[in-house]
Amino acid sequence: MSDVILRIALPSPLRRLFDYKATPRMLQQPLTPGMRVRVPFGRREMIGVLVQVVDHTDVPADKLKPASALLDDTSPLPPAFFRLCLWTAQYYQHSLGDTFSWALPNLLRQGEAAEARQERFWHAAPGASLEDPRIARAPRQREALQTLAQHPHGVAHSLLSKLKLNKDSLDLLLAKALVQVEVRSHGPARRHEHWLAQPELALNEEQQAAFDAVRSGFGAFHPFLLAGVTGSGKTEVYLQLIRETLEAGKQALVLIPEINLGPQTLARFEQRFNARIALLHSAVNDRDRLDAWLAARDGEADIIIGTRSALFTPMKHPGLIIIDEEHDGSYKQQEGLRYHARDLAVVRAHQEQVPIVLGSATPSLESLHNAHTGRYGLLRMQHRAGGAKQPRLLRLDVRSLPLDGGISGPLQQAIRQTLEAGQQVLVFLNRRGFAPTLLCHDCGWLSGCPRCDARMTVHQRSAMLRCHHCGYEERLPHQCPQCDHVDLRPVGAGTERAEDRLKVLFPDFPVLRVDRDSTARKDAMQALFGTVQRGQPCILVGTQMLAKGHHFPRVTLVAVLNADGGLFSGDFRASEHMAQLILQVAGRAGRAEEPGKVIIQTHLAEHPLLVQLTEQGYFAFADQAMSERRAAGLPPFSHLALLRAEAHKPEQAEGFLDQACAGAEAWLAEFPQPGIELLGPVPAPMERRAGRFRAQLLVQASSRAALHRLLSGWLVQIEQLPSGRQVRWSLDVDPVDLH
Repeated sequence: MSDVILRIALPSPLRRLFDYKATPRMLQQPLTPGMRVRVPFGRREMIGVLVQVVDHTDVPADKLKPASALLDDTSPLPPAFFRLCLWTAQYYQHSLGDTFSWALPNLLRQGEAAEARQERFWHAAPGASLEDPRIARAPRQREALQTLAQHPHGVAHSLLSKLKLNKDSLDLLLAKALVQVEVRSHGPARRHEHWLAQPELALNEEQQAAFDAVRSGFGAFHPFLLAGVTGSGKTEVYLQLIRETLEAGKQALVLIPEINLGPQTLARFEQRFNARIALLHSAVNDRDRLDAWLAARDGEADIIIGTRSALFTPMKHPGLIIIDEEHDGSYKQQEGLRYHARDLAVVRAHQEQVPIVLGSATPSLESLHNAHTGRYGLLRMQHRAGGAKQPRLLRLDVRSLPLDGGISGPLQQAIRQTLEAGQQVLVFLNRRGFAPTLLCHDCGWLSGCPRCDARMTVHQRSAMLRCHHCGYEERLPHQCPQCDHVDLRPVGAGTERAEDRLKVLFPDFPVLRVDRDSTARKDAMQALFGTVQRGQPCILVGTQMLAKGHHFPRVTLVAVLNADGGLFSGDFRASEHMAQLILQVAGRAGRAEEPGKVIIQTHLAEHPLLVQLTEQGYFAFADQAMSERRAAGLPPFSHLALLRAEAHKPEQAEGFLDQACAGAEAWLAEFPQPGIELLGPVPAPMERRAGRFRAQLLVQASSRAALHRLLSGWLVQIEQLPSGRQVRWSLDVDPVDLH
């Protein structure tokens, strides 16, 4: 009888499967793709995923090792989940084993049973007596037994400390057979007979049209771009679509861009629905994440809410996928498996034949292009819900105006008037820290990072210089390390500095800073927003964390301190990101009865892009940007892949990319693909980062199919380059950041 060969995907960067021999014991049950298998790999053991069962292998018989153990009786991975991982690995040119590793909960990767959490319950044993002579001189054991006797249904292990039950005493009682331990699985919570916990809001005409369009697409794949201005009531449309999904006995998956939006999204959904809701993001512990994953897979969670990685949550009865703030860059994974959750969600919706809604006030140009070419249905909502008016956008030319902590005199006056009227102000500055850098007034020394081609940011509170690119930090110097003079000055403004100046300028009003530093502590974000929601006059100052999906009904003035950064960047997407950020943060203003105003401080008040954005709105800006992209042959009118390399010496990274480029040219000479250009290699815009030198080679193609034909043939060559051992290299398909 010939051997049965298991073809396993292992969590390794190698883009190949590994063959192992099935043991006789493994052949006693059906072997199906998706089962987890423990196998020897070098000097250690690894856990992989079974992809195929075959009867032949190219591995010599003396080298073919038997698999160590089969971890599952049946595959824990549903077929749809398995197909999505296969597609992802193929499209992003990534190792299949590593793709499974990114997609699976941590505990499943470590070999934990694919079962819901089990809880131990402690009971007094039948017939156990407090008069038992074995515990006559053990008062703690007697007390423990007495407490258990008062709880005939048992005491959960997690509640022992609340009842002052000592584990050591219970173990001694267990050894004497005076208590028993029962293991119970967490059963699914019962479904409520009424889905709505509170009544729905009445939809206006635009909301109703959007709802009806998506509702008519239920039961099949239909992608929709819901382009609604900030405050137009997109969330209410989502909620009513989810209610329809639940009533049809299906599940809904909702992706949000930021962890910080999780609690407020969860609260809104819990208030609206009598539903079982699973929340998944990187701050959820491993056990809770596995429980939520299993509940969704088994149909016991009705609504799944999560950030990027929640896309890989299987659903037993998929009914609807919603991507909120679909334009947001955080949906793109920037290391390892460089997938884009928005794009992959559309693929998943197609595979599972369900509708998908991509919602944004400032849609990405890629999604707008898909809407204009008929791939997506375009649903426009151009008015704010409840009659609130769109905020006025004003450009404030600050050339020749003195700036105090980055704040001009006219802006200070506008802030004062708003606060004195009993309203709130949001000051936006997309730069953390006290100041972007430290300057010696005598010799011109600047605080550069020793490991990156970047300046270190001054953090005044902690008296530190910190690099926001690699994390390097050092104490603030008392004198210049170059000339020993002591006249060191912070240059530019960050959120800390703006906060300090605002406290001095407006001492009678609270100033609340919202950035990654101030919200690092658990629940800090909720505490800050709790203060804002009380409605007292205050100033919110922060980074782009403030721009995403938050509802501040009392904010009537938004101030953008510096809007010029995106107008002169080497990245072709910079102006699009700038426009999205300005309008997203502007959307926090005037969401209730009071009209809102947005003041944009700029040294380039007459720049055509800013003029168009403020006077004609985002869609006019997007049309102009789209025509520029079309003329330049840039996405969405072409398709990109970026080969990055980094090494300890610059010549190693560029040498590797030179060889890779020569390989691509040779492949294209043999298998011509029209419309493909190789640009580079060139040093990365920030060449040195974290002590390593970086370079990149850009591949641009007019056809997605031609690009992927090149990549699949080319990567085989790249993996065999001897110079690849001296560098770290990665391939990014559809990069959003060329840095």
